[in-house]
Amino acid sequence: MRELPVFIVAFVLYIVVTGSMTLYDIITGVITGVTAALLFSKHLIKNPKKALNPCRWLSFLIYFIKYVTVIELRAHLDVMKRIITKETRPGIVKVPITVRDEYGRFLVANSITNTPGTVTVYMDDEYAYVNWISVETDDMEERRRKILEEFEKNAIKIFGGADE
Repeated sequence: MRELPVFIVAFVLYIVVTGSMTLYDIITGVITGVTAALLFSKHLIKNPKKALNPCRWLSFLIYFIKYVTVIELRAHLDVMKRIITKETRPGIVKVPITVRDEYGRFLVANSITNTPGTVTVYMDDEYAYVNWISVETDDMEERRRKILEEFEKNAIKIFGGADE
């Protein structure tokens, strides 16, 4: 049961990367998925029931589509505007983070880094340190809202792990 989520992700990634669904690609995708599942599932999946929850997978799919379309586009346009107008105030800011699940924190950190204008520099148990293209406020809670609130909400939906 623990191997199934790893197999699914590895197989889907293989098919997406190859961009093909020929019989050869399906067979090699299955071999790749089985190999990845056998090698890595015991290290990646702590709770198989939680990992196979369809609501979590649906939440991730919705988040991914929104991230790739809306969030990324908005950030790209903002960075382009700041470059043209030269309105930047770059700096590293300390932002409180409430997600406690390891995978959730990883999703938040990567979402910040992959969004134009922000890069996660370091993360400890309570804070993320983010290089921000235009430091707009000194208020920590306002920074949290602007930089990572949406990422945290989605990480909690997908992985759980907020402060109760």
